[in-house]
Amino acid sequence: MLPREEYVEQAYFFRILLDRIGQSIPLQDLMAQTKYELLATTKLPMAIDLMLGELKHHGQMSTGMRMLTHYFQAFQTFLMAEAELDHGKFDYRTALQILRAESEYRSLEKLNPQGLFFFQFEAISRNRLNYDRGLLAMSQDAVFDKEWKDWVLIVRRQLGLVDLADLIYVRSQHYQDRRSRFNDCEPEAPILFGQPEGRIAFANRGKDPLFLFAAMQRHLGYPAVPRLDPVDPLPQLVPQLQRRIERLEARLKLLEEEEQGGIDITKFYEGGKIPDPGDDLLG
Repeated sequence: MLPREEYVEQAYFFRILLDRIGQSIPLQDLMAQTKYELLATTKLPMAIDLMLGELKHHGQMSTGMRMLTHYFQAFQTFLMAEAELDHGKFDYRTALQILRAESEYRSLEKLNPQGLFFFQFEAISRNRLNYDRGLLAMSQDAVFDKEWKDWVLIVRRQLGLVDLADLIYVRSQHYQDRRSRFNDCEPEAPILFGQPEGRIAFANRGKDPLFLFAAMQRHLGYPAVPRLDPVDPLPQLVPQLQRRIERLEARLKLLEEEEQGGIDITKFYEGGKIPDPGDDLLG
């Protein structure tokens, strides 16, 4: 884990990119400008220099982040790499929103592995990212110890075969307490979740995982996964309506001319004169 000030500056960096990316400024120029606004005592300006070089030479910022495994977490690099895929629907704006929210969460003193796991997994699920690569990146996070890393890899293998709520429930203190009612036994595997998470997982078995995420977010207090606002179709509809009104007005004008004695078709020809058919033969 990096010092708190590093995550504070990362959150500011991603927020500035998100705010200014729609101002018709090239990303290279935007990153170069933002670098001077950051705290010089942190390592983020040096990281931006490397990412900026990779962006200029290879057109991808994720390649530079992948070189800085000691600074950027694997999940951060995964999000940026998914946003840079040509065939994907996951765009820069959504990735920057998630990166900003995650950096802000990492800067808090109450960061816990349970909240970070649900935040990252919900980000993958809501945006329909690649589960295999995403969970592999999650397992490499510095917040997770060996027991957590092993369990995330188990989820990676069993996801789709076993319900996520069941995977959480059997690793909770609530499950262990229920087993202890019948016989005094040791946990079958390391306990990673407490009583509240176990009860929530048990209540959401067989349900839509989004209900599980919503309940965990309310009780664990981790930040809600950012989602882009739906595109407002009104700005695109207004020009279309204007063009349709103009066409209707032109048709009405033609109908009025026809009722008043006929349509003067000479105005549609160059110079207002009907061309002589013999001109084409002579020409």
